[in-house]
Amino acid sequence: MAGLLRAGLLAGALCLPTTLPAAAAAAGSGTAVAVVVNGTVITTGDIAKRAAFLKLQRQNPSGAREQMIDEALKRAEVLRLQQSVSTEEVDAAVQRFAAGNKLSIAQLSQVLSQAGVGLDHFKAFVAVSMSWPRAVRVRFGSGGGRLSNEELVRRMQENGGTKPVTTEYFLQQVIFVVPAAKRNAIIGKRQAEANASRASYPGCDDAKTFAATMRDVSIRNLGRMMVQEIPEDWRPLVEKAGDGKTTATRVTEKGVEYLGICKKRQVSDDLAAEVVFRAEDLGKQKGGEDPNSVKYMEELRKRAQIVTK
Repeated sequence: MAGLLRAGLLAGALCLPTTLPAAAAAAGSGTAVAVVVNGTVITTGDIAKRAAFLKLQRQNPSGAREQMIDEALKRAEVLRLQQSVSTEEVDAAVQRFAAGNKLSIAQLSQVLSQAGVGLDHFKAFVAVSMSWPRAVRVRFGSGGGRLSNEELVRRMQENGGTKPVTTEYFLQQVIFVVPAAKRNAIIGKRQAEANASRASYPGCDDAKTFAATMRDVSIRNLGRMMVQEIPEDWRPLVEKAGDGKTTATRVTEKGVEYLGICKKRQVSDDLAAEVVFRAEDLGKQKGGEDPNSVKYMEELRKRAQIVTK
């Protein structure tokens, strides 16, 4: 599922119809128990909605049951590890998706309902898709296995004896902090303040002085990151931002954030080569899905009690 997001789901990759047969709206209305996963019930209605959702993605709807089982396992693990994204992050992602399809949220909700999916089912899918990579990083770490010197040399020889070139960023995180107890009341105001502040962002060297002029604003230097190492929810925003500029804002569990681009340059050294080769390896497996995610799911399925009704 996370792979679907990487492929651009929230950038507008669904095949959204303009008209649908009336029968489509009835999809997912059943409530009989279909599967029980570690005590969590999946109904025939849940599976019907996922089948309708797969059709929108032009995928085989026969995989709906297995997808819902995987999603139940992922959701439980995300909650166990306390790695769930916030409701605001999900809402913001869905808003971006709707905007990418030139729809309002109300229009998107209507289209999804007519297709037999529903906005709530879509949001549940998005929430797990965004949260699961966090759980994988907790379980396996963020970097994956290091390449040996011998492997690095071999890969460079396969590349014609040259080291690959990638983009290196030095990033700074600007956080407009929102206390959990006040989140619903002030998140909109804080996002407006964060958006307004971007025009006055003085650059990384003077950012702490800049933050001191505002209330509850935190600055964190993230240091050197290759483009392949930037979290996927931030990467498109960073790539759009110019050197010395800021990204657009995002609502996160901390509050409202944006990133400052301290420096951007093209690099071709051993570290860059290793990062590029690791990213290539990930892209070759499971259509771009992280092999650690695949391994994690295999572990969860082996331990799970899955009862089909």
